[in-house]
Amino acid sequence: MRAVIQRVSRASVAVDDKTVGELDLSDGRHGLVALVGVTHDDTSAHAATLADKIWRLRILDGDDTQASAADLDAPILVISQFTLYANTAKGRRPSWNGAAPGSVAEPLVDAVVDTLRELGATVATGRFGAHMEVSLTNDGPVTLIVDV
Repeated sequence: MRAVIQRVSRASVAVDDKTVGELDLSDGRHGLVALVGVTHDDTSAHAATLADKIWRLRILDGDDTQASAADLDAPILVISQFTLYANTAKGRRPSWNGAAPGSVAEPLVDAVVDTLRELGATVATGRFGAHMEVSLTNDGPVTLIVDV
């Protein structure tokens, strides 16, 4: 599994011009957006490891130190993103062969969300397989790529 994680000061995702997921950061704190991709050999163990990594990464501003979403109870917006497994090595047209099909990927993205919630996270989501419009303000900017 792969995730692109961004520290944000605002974030939302819309489908058909309707907001389906949004982080409430009105109190001035930061949150995380996690774009999550799944490849063919990923398992529920990978999903659990990725969720724990997202929850505990120390990329938020704490009291004079870097803190994790777990430390600060920061909300997380999780969005499925099959394009994270694009292969652009040849030509100008990406190959999507590295991305798992929806029947494999959707339950694993759901497992990431479920595990984050079990860990105590407040999680908003996009809609799997839908055309989504993601709006965010990347703070820092802080953007990390995490592979598990």
